[in-house]
Formats: sequence, C-alpha cells, structure tokens
Amino acid sequence: MAEVLALAGVTVERGGSRLLDGVDWTVQDDERWVVLGPNGAGKTTLLQVAATRIHPTRGTARVLGERLGAVDVFELRPRIGLASAAVAEQVPRSERVLDVVLTASYGVVGRWRETYDAADRARAGALLSVMGAGRLGARTFGTLSEGERKRVLVARALMSDPELLLLDEPAAGLDLGGREDLVRRLGRIAADPASPCAVLVTHHVEEIPPGVTHALLLRRGRVVAAGPVAEAMTAATLGEAFDVPLVLERSGQRWTARAAG
Repeated sequence: MAEVLALAGVTVERGGSRLLDGVDWTVQDDERWVVLGPNGAGKTTLLQVAATRIHPTRGTARVLGERLGAVDVFELRPRIGLASAAVAEQVPRSERVLDVVLTASYGVVGRWRETYDAADRARAGALLSVMGAGRLGARTFGTLSEGERKRVLVARALMSDPELLLLDEPAAGLDLGGREDLVRRLGRIAADPASPCAVLVTHHVEEIPPGVTHALLLRRGRVVAAGPVAEAMTAATLGEAFDVPLVLERSGQRWTARAAG
C-alpha cells in the first residue's frame, strides 16, 4: 500500500472564516472513502485541497507523494480525476459530450487545438457507456439533464486513468431512479481492484455506493470520526456530525438514516 493523501494539521481560512480546522487524514491507494457532514462542514474545501485547487493556510498536505507548496500542481492535476459542480460550470454548454470527456486527457475544459487519436475517442466512448451515457456522445453538454451531466462528469474524471478519483456530491439533485442507477455504477467502479483510490463527498448515507471501505465525518471543519466505514460511521458519530439524534441502519452494503424518536 502507498499513501495517496496525507494531511497533517490542515487548516484553511478564507475571509476570516475557518473552513477546515486541524484536519489529520491519511488515504491509502487501495481505499475508497466517503466524506460526510452537513452544509458548511468543510467537505468541498477538503476535496479542493485533495484536488490541489487550494493550499492549506497551516499544516501540510501531501497528494500522490508530493507536498503542496513544494510541487508544480499543474504536473499533479492530470493524475487526479475530479467531478464537481465547479467543473460542470466551466464546461462550455455548446461542447459536444464526447469532447467533454476527451479534453480531460489534456487537463483542459473545452476543445481548442489539441489532437486526439482513435484510441482516445474509443476510451471516451467506453467510459460514457460504463456510466450509462453512451448514447449521449453527439449531444451538447447544455442539452443534458442534471443526471446526464453527472454521468458525463464521472466519465470525464476517469478519462486520464487517474491515480486518485474525487467525486463531489455526484448524486446531488437526482431523482430516486437516477440516484440508484448512479450509485450502482459507482459501486461497480469501487469494487474493481483496478480502479483508482476514490473519495466521494455526500450529505446522505443513502448515496454511499457499495464497495466504500472508509468514512470521514466532518463538523464545522473538524474531524468527528475517520476509519473503516462500519467503525467510523455509527449512529453516534453521524448524530454528532449532523447535530441530531439518528438511527442508522445497514442492509447489505447500503445504508439508511433517520431521525431518532
């Protein structure tokens, strides 16, 4: 095993607010993590650090063996697959879906003068099919539904064969059918030993795919619990993170939570 992420005392402050507060977190290359917490817990900020989009105000963050602040992040980013609302906002609405996926090979958003060969196009098409979006290749990104965009962005995140896959609320805004289909497909990816180390951010335990091995719970920028999912994610720790008494139930590899009482 090798460390993919190693955060020690990571604090992030912006505009007088402390978004992360002394976070210690280590992720190994054979692990699949879920990051849970309420709005404002620091989940997206944590993912931005892992994606090398922001640097800690204090503490140290090592990503893929390199220390942020002592490495050219533009060399690291092609090794990281990221799907997030921020990436979606950068994609030109007129961009063809196949090109949305292809451009991840160069770490850019929007086709320009870069060239791709038949193998690139075949890989992009295959990844779209894996995500249930194979028929969308000729469509433009702006014509897609929210669920279709989520699938395309995950395919894009996988295009460069990353060593680290980061998914920021991939099921947010989906209806029940769309959520369950996406969770099932993400579960297949998580179960594949050849898949990259993955970190998925969500608000809801129902969106945790099968195959997730570890959980990190945050509240107000601080770690509530971290470790193997069945140990770190309990009714007590989840209730502490969300500040409400909860009942947590597991059926097979899926989870549900509801208010106690």
